[in-house]
Amino acid sequence: MKASSSARKHSVITVAICFLIAVIEGLDIQAAGIAAAGIREHFALDSSQLGVFFSAGILGLLPGALVGGRFADRIGRKTVLVWSVAIFAIFTLCTVWVNSFYSLLLVRFLAGAGLGAAMPLLITLASEAVTPAKRGQAVGLMYCGMPVGAAILSYIASLDFGSNWKNIFYLGGLLPIIVLPIMIKFLPESREFLKAQTRVETAEVEQNVSFQDLFNRHNLMRTGLIWFSYFFTLMVVYIMLSWLPSLFMELGFSRKEGSTAQFYFMLSATVGTVILGMLTDRWKKAYVIVLMYGGILAGLFALNAAASLTQMYLASALVGAFVIGCQGVLYAFGSIVYPTELRGTGVGMASAVGRIGAMLGPTIAGQLLAAGFGATGVVSAAIPCIVISAVLMLILVQRLQKVTV
Repeated sequence: MKASSSARKHSVITVAICFLIAVIEGLDIQAAGIAAAGIREHFALDSSQLGVFFSAGILGLLPGALVGGRFADRIGRKTVLVWSVAIFAIFTLCTVWVNSFYSLLLVRFLAGAGLGAAMPLLITLASEAVTPAKRGQAVGLMYCGMPVGAAILSYIASLDFGSNWKNIFYLGGLLPIIVLPIMIKFLPESREFLKAQTRVETAEVEQNVSFQDLFNRHNLMRTGLIWFSYFFTLMVVYIMLSWLPSLFMELGFSRKEGSTAQFYFMLSATVGTVILGMLTDRWKKAYVIVLMYGGILAGLFALNAAASLTQMYLASALVGAFVIGCQGVLYAFGSIVYPTELRGTGVGMASAVGRIGAMLGPTIAGQLLAAGFGATGVVSAAIPCIVISAVLMLILVQRLQKVTV
């Protein structure tokens, strides 16, 4: 009984603290889109340069995810996570003090590196804090912090405080500084990681886990499938996260209406992430894949077909529920695909590949808008990416079922 109570307490504390950090990630992801108008005016940027600004922070996520997951498998999840959040906090605050476009890109890149290292560790910690049967639910509950943070910032953007773009980044930098002492004092190290380390020490052998293990005969196909699915899905996710308010303005709506659409997008995303995470543990995985990618496609078609502001709000909510929830499910799949000793590296690498898509998405959207394709063209370009991701994930699920049978 005492052991069960201790395990439950461990799980709750881990998922709760990871949720707080995911809230901070949501604030940061939303910060770029909300602050875009002020930054564009302050630095005199065109649409193409604004797309590069969006992508700079996302580009930083790539090396962060590569390095963070790798070190977490070697020295521990908690230590690397604390340093990652600290780096993110410092360079987010630096965003308000830069005075040129290139220094702006540099600090966004470095802040993104800190955040990029943190995300695979949040997934790993949340999934390892519970039994395998509850991993989808744990990752969903943790990751719903991201849309919660983004929704909070969308609301703040409608207030006087949010009218100054620098206030957005002050908030984004100070919050993780407040959370850091909580992490250091209360966040427990992953028990699965500690057990794996104990097994290594008991056997008196070195743990020789490397990137090459992702491409051995057991992992090669599943690694390729999950990488490409992450790539195309996150490309669409970050197009929506970065450009949705601006796409509304392209269609003739006001900045406030664009921010309201983003709020509905994130509010529904919170619900969708939790529900899809729970379904991942309870339904057949193929059914969850069909539901979430089908929902994204329905939302994208609805955005293109909407003829009124109310319909646009509903379409934004539909896309948000499934596109962000889909990202949470993919992260849960990453924790299922790889064993404990390879999980940090595997999820980190998959996240890094996904971040390449996330980086390219906003830049491509900016180029499409600059070329005159308009908001409809941007949304239409996202549809093939979702179809490809759905097919790849269905193949992965089929292969995983063959292994377990």
